[in-house]
Amino acid sequence: MEEKNAGKAKEAAPFGRNIFLIGFMGSGKSTIAAALSEAYAVETVEMDSLIAEREGISISEIFDRFGEEYFRGLETNLLKELQAKRNVVVSCGGGTPMREENVAAMKQNGTVVLLTASPDTIYQRVKNSHDRPLLENNKNIPYIAGLMEQRREKYEAAADIVIETDKKDRIAVCKELAQKLLK
Repeated sequence: MEEKNAGKAKEAAPFGRNIFLIGFMGSGKSTIAAALSEAYAVETVEMDSLIAEREGISISEIFDRFGEEYFRGLETNLLKELQAKRNVVVSCGGGTPMREENVAAMKQNGTVVLLTASPDTIYQRVKNSHDRPLLENNKNIPYIAGLMEQRREKYEAAADIVIETDKKDRIAVCKELAQKLLK
């Protein structure tokens, strides 16, 4: 598995459970996972990166060759595999919470944290990226807003904690998350 550990931790990991970061593409999942790894010396799993590495092709190529449903199956299998892990921060793909079995797997051994951002913020963060197959030919705020709305109910139902990331740096988001986890 792809693992990232930041040298010396500033603090010991206070969570005691896995943290599953969910949210729309560009909401900050990878950034916050990396920041939590640095702050608490916890292992991180970037689901999309790990799946691409294991398949030997990019996420876009997986979508092109095998379709979205195949990719979603890979996500589900990886979540099942992660059941054996503890104190891991998992940056989930944007569509991971669309399957009920994925949500159940995340809740079984972790806390699900929804990171949110406005459609405009998402657009600004993803406009130059070419590794988001669902947005590749639709990089505009109305399309992003529509897809976000389609996913909103499932995201909110899956979340144990919700953190809005607009106009916040990664340190502020991590502090807010740590405070909410420790309540």
